[in-house]
Amino acid sequence: MNDILLSARNLTKQYPAPGNHFRERLSERRAVDDVSLDILRGEVLGLVGESGCGKSTLGRMLVKLLPPTNGNIIYDGADMTCGGFTKELRRKVQIVFQDPYGSLNPWMTVYRLVAEPILAHGLCPKSGAMERVTSLLDKVGLSQISLRRYPHQLSGGQRQRLCIARALSVSPEFLVCDEPVSALDVSVQSQILNLLIDLQHDMGLTYLFISHSLAVIRNIADRVVVMYLGKIVEISPADDFFLSPAHPYSRALLDAAPIPGIGLDKHDASAVTGEATLSGAPSCGCDYYPRCPRREDICAQVKPELKSTGGGRSVACHLFEDSKI
Repeated sequence: MNDILLSARNLTKQYPAPGNHFRERLSERRAVDDVSLDILRGEVLGLVGESGCGKSTLGRMLVKLLPPTNGNIIYDGADMTCGGFTKELRRKVQIVFQDPYGSLNPWMTVYRLVAEPILAHGLCPKSGAMERVTSLLDKVGLSQISLRRYPHQLSGGQRQRLCIARALSVSPEFLVCDEPVSALDVSVQSQILNLLIDLQHDMGLTYLFISHSLAVIRNIADRVVVMYLGKIVEISPADDFFLSPAHPYSRALLDAAPIPGIGLDKHDASAVTGEATLSGAPSCGCDYYPRCPRREDICAQVKPELKSTGGGRSVACHLFEDSKI
């Protein structure tokens, strides 16, 4: 599996920071800061990090729900950021949101919610929409649901299955799953996660799977991307990440959320201290410097770059470069 489906190059998303309306120029906050990554066809790329690190912003930029401030998104050879986002590309990239109720129109029935994108993209005549909708509902385990029901008449798990059916209705290739199980009960989380895994295998889908749960990422991801304050600090094959995380922040995440059998000797929930903020971070050094227990002088003086270290792993850390972690 070495075929690149989607590439992000130097993606940046800036938002105006809160400020005085009388100021001539407001400061800006970078929710995503110069991010570059490749997503391989048919893989599940897990994206992890603390709340507010830019995971959802990056995911929404990749499906063109948010315009990037800078950078490019290349999908299967086509530049999506330079007027090349055609209706066909819109069909190929879809997203499943965290809140299944908030992402469904409460005034539309189950049938209309799934049939609408099918008809909008002209994938079948109106006379054949019913058959296609029922087939999709059967695929996601909703074959017994009345097509005349409304979202509020469904359980949380049923609503998320409906969101997945709607996303799959246009036969996409790439799916951003933005915390798709975090709003569900634990038992339902397992059902939805197994459904997504089965669909990925059966339909050859490519996922960007965003989650704060490392246990979920461990079950589904082929590779893991770690974000901190809008930047990527590590990209690793999933097995390598859970056995031997390279970046100090990656290790802190695993120590704060122990998972049986990942191979670490000890878990310490106090490993991550303070808030994820630029306050106290050196302007020319590493953003993780104020919280890093292994920081050195160079960390305050030089901003580390994301560099390949072999074996499919890339790390942004001076200590890793010097073989000190």
